[in-house]
Amino acid sequence: MSEISIIVVDDHPLFRQGVADALSLEPDLWVVAQASSGEEGLNLIREYRPMVAIVDVNLPGLNGQQLTRSVVMERIPTRVLLLTAYDDTEQKIHAMRVGAAAYCTKDVRPENLIKSIRLVVSGKFVIGEDVYEKASLQRWLSLQTEGAVGLYSDAGEAYQPLSSREMEVLIHVTKGKSNKEVALLLGISQQTVKNHVTAILRKLGVEDRTQAAIFAVKRGWVRVHETNIESQE
Repeated sequence: MSEISIIVVDDHPLFRQGVADALSLEPDLWVVAQASSGEEGLNLIREYRPMVAIVDVNLPGLNGQQLTRSVVMERIPTRVLLLTAYDDTEQKIHAMRVGAAAYCTKDVRPENLIKSIRLVVSGKFVIGEDVYEKASLQRWLSLQTEGAVGLYSDAGEAYQPLSSREMEVLIHVTKGKSNKEVALLLGISQQTVKNHVTAILRKLGVEDRTQAAIFAVKRGWVRVHETNIESQE
């Protein structure tokens, strides 16, 4: 029996260890490392190149979706299984668009998580309890994107996730930072920040910064206790 190497990335030590302990009971699953942040997780994935990375969406710094995007862009063969407390269609679409192999809620039963791991290693895609081949996943994404309401102001525009820079800007906006403050923090011009904010509002289908901030908090992209949601123009 060949072993499936796994990295677990979650900033809650008790939950992370619980996942690792549950997986270690399976003879074919091997947790090679654990990480408490997105940056640490990505570095470990680069180093170990595990078959599967189980990653929390809501991580400090580099979040789970940004980590997934980096893994895909760097052509690392690791398949990413995203775990989240937020179970909504928009989040699922976003996760699968950036390249996740699976999307499960944190209340998933251990046996179902283990089953999902084995499925993604075999080349399948998993969303909750549903299993897809690559072609059927693309059909699902097309149908969900067409039916999604409020993702974009322009209903005819194809769904695209936020870029890494747009996500950085959104995180600072959600914390109540002004364009000037964001520009100083990121080392870019205020006009560039304004352009990013405009793109973010369009992509999220919201009208102002406050709505964008609420959108980010609701989906777990930014932690509530780290935010100071204000509308600053």
